[in-house]
Amino acid sequence: VVGLAATLFRRRTPYIRVPTTTLSYVDASVGAKSGVNFGGSKNRLGGYVPPCAALLDSCFFETQECRDVSNGMAEMAKMAIMKSEELFELLEEHGPRLSAEKFSPRGATDRAPGRVLQLSIETMLEELAPNLWEHSLDRLVDFGHCIGQDLEMAALGTEHELMHGESVACDMAFMAVLSEHLGLISEAQRDRTLNMLRRCQVPLWSPVMTYDLFAEAVANRVKNSMGQKFPLPVGIGKARIVNDV
Repeated sequence: VVGLAATLFRRRTPYIRVPTTTLSYVDASVGAKSGVNFGGSKNRLGGYVPPCAALLDSCFFETQECRDVSNGMAEMAKMAIMKSEELFELLEEHGPRLSAEKFSPRGATDRAPGRVLQLSIETMLEELAPNLWEHSLDRLVDFGHCIGQDLEMAALGTEHELMHGESVACDMAFMAVLSEHLGLISEAQRDRTLNMLRRCQVPLWSPVMTYDLFAEAVANRVKNSMGQKFPLPVGIGKARIVNDV
């Protein structure tokens, strides 16, 4: 909101991002976009103006509920599935306690919390930096967002309301199953991916996810991205863009 307000006040007005949640720490703090929801759509209004600085301090996570912490871990899981086997394995091993203990290290030698945050940001930057203005719409960082954003908005205000990361997780689980169905990953890799998401304490399914919602989300995806351009896993920490599914 502040980034958009700065852009509307005067183009290129400098602003600083100070993420206070796990979600914003590894996601919003890294990119150039500043967007707000509008007309029932996610991030419909906004601009592409990166902050002049981002100040990161994971101590803010202590102010969050565990569900909020897990919500942000879905975006970390996204980058693990798409780009980093090391991050994948760290979330597999440490996911439950990272959520419960809010990324607090268990001692001076406990590198897991910091390494998860570091890898999440590094892999995100690897994807975003060469394509900051989204000239190419072949984006691995869209994993979890092909139908997840439509799911999030459809669930808003219902008894099945989902946080952003939870919607992303439901999308990722669906796409992992689709990837296995297409022969891109094995059953073992599919199950390992789903179990890693479970260990991040996020849902893998929502009753709001109906066939009609899926069809509408895919239609929106094709229109907005000029094709399906589904980012799908092809291994643990490996992915590619797939069309014509």
